Amino acid sequence: MRIALLAPAGAMHRYNGSFGKSLHYAPLTLTTLAALVPEELKADIRIYDETAGSIPLDLDADIVCITCITGTAPRCYAFADYYRSKGKTVVLGGVHPTMLPEEASQHADVVITGFAEFTFPQMLYDYHNHCLKQRYTQGADYTIAGRVRPRRDLLQKKSYITLNTVEAVRGCSLPCTFCAYPSAFGRTIYKRPVAEVITEIKELNAREVLFPDVNLIADQAYAIELFTAMIPLKKNWMGLVTSAVGLEDQLIKVLAKSGCRGLLIGFESISQGSQKLINKGVNKVPEYQLLMKKLHDVGILVQGCFAFGSDDEDQSVFDKTVEMVIKTKIDLPRYSILTPFPKTELYRQLASENRIVERDWALYDVEHCVFTPKQMTADQVEEGCAWAWEETYKAMSIVKRLSPFNRLPWLALPVNLGYRGYAAKFRRFTKDIMTDNSDIPEVKNENNLHSSSDR
Repeated sequence: MRIALLAPAGAMHRYNGSFGKSLHYAPLTLTTLAALVPEELKADIRIYDETAGSIPLDLDADIVCITCITGTAPRCYAFADYYRSKGKTVVLGGVHPTMLPEEASQHADVVITGFAEFTFPQMLYDYHNHCLKQRYTQGADYTIAGRVRPRRDLLQKKSYITLNTVEAVRGCSLPCTFCAYPSAFGRTIYKRPVAEVITEIKELNAREVLFPDVNLIADQAYAIELFTAMIPLKKNWMGLVTSAVGLEDQLIKVLAKSGCRGLLIGFESISQGSQKLINKGVNKVPEYQLLMKKLHDVGILVQGCFAFGSDDEDQSVFDKTVEMVIKTKIDLPRYSILTPFPKTELYRQLASENRIVERDWALYDVEHCVFTPKQMTADQVEEGCAWAWEETYKAMSIVKRLSPFNRLPWLALPVNLGYRGYAAKFRRFTKDIMTDNSDIPEVKNENNLHSSSDR
C-alpha cells in the first residue's frame, strides 16, 4: 500500500510565499497520521507539506489523505478532484471537513471528522480489506493518552526551524466567538499523562521544544505539574497560552524555572469592548503592560497576536495598536483580521445580519476581510492591517521593542527578521493570487463547491 499524506497551503504561507524557515516549525498532523499507519500493512508513506515544498501532481500513491483547514479548502478540493480523476482514493479530514462534512464529501471518497487517532487506522484496514466507508467519525471514548510518536523522520528537516514539536494538551474551553477549534472539536480538554510527555521530550535528545497546543494552560493544575516535571530536563521551550498566564505569580515562576523562553498570547485587541464582543473576557487590556513586564522580568519573550475588524473598532485602531505594541515592548507582534469561520458563533451572527460578503474559503486566511465591518470598510481593514505589519517591522520599531530584552537575541532577532520579510511581501498576496489554483489541472466536477449553504 502506498500512502501520500498532504497538507496544502494558501499562497501566502506556501513554501514559495512569504513565510521563511524562521517562521516554520514542524507540524504534527501529518507525522502523527504516518505513525498511526498499522505496521502489518507494510505501507510506503510519503509526507508532502506545502509550507515546506511542492506537492507533485504525479503522486505514486494508492490512497491520498489530505488535511484541510478553511483557508486551504478550495486548494484541497482541487487536489482531491485531480487525484480522484487519476484513479486514486482520496481521504479528507481536518477542521474544515469536520465542520462541513457534506461539502467535503463532494470531493472525496472518504471524509474523517473529529480527531483521527482511532478512525484513521480503521479506515486503512477497511481500505485494505475492500470495505471502505464514506464517513469515519470520532468516538465518545476518545483520549490522547498513549499517543504515538510522530514520524519526524519523514519531514524535510532543513525546511523547519525545529522538528521538536510535542503535544501535551489538546483543546480549549474558552467561549471565543471566532474560534473554529471548539466549533469543530468541542470544548473538552484532553491531557496526556505528564510522564508520557516527559519521556517523549527526553527521547528527542534536543535542546529546544515547542508545544503547538492551542492553550497550554487550559488546565492550570496540569500545567504546573508538567512544567515542574520539566525543570530537571533543562530545556528551552515555547508554547501557546492565554493572557491568564499572568494571573498567578506561581505559574510564571514555574514557567521560568522549567525553561520557558517564549509564549504566544492572543491579545486580540487593544479595546476592552472588542474583547466583550468576541467573548474573550480573559483578556484585560489595562493589564497588558504589567503582564509583559512580568514575563520579561523572568526572561520570557512574547508573540502577541491581534485581530482587526471588531464592531468596536474604527480606523484609529491600527495606529493605537502599533503604538501600544511598541510601548509594551511585545517581542514578536502578529496581526490578522477577524474571520468568521463556518459554524462559529461569529459566522452565525454576521450571516444573520447579511454582513458576510465573501464566500470563497481561500480568503478565510485571517489576512483578508470577508465581512462588512461596522465602523470601517473591508478595504480599510485590509489596508490598516498591511500598514500595521509594515510599521511594526521597520528597523527602528524592532530596535525599540527588543533593545531592553536582549538576553535571548538568538530567538528574538531571527524571528523578527523573518516577520520583517513577511511584512515586506504582505501586499503582494491579493485576492486574485490567494484564490488562484491554476497550477492544479482543473477537473470537471458537477459537485465542485468552494462554499456551501451547510454552515
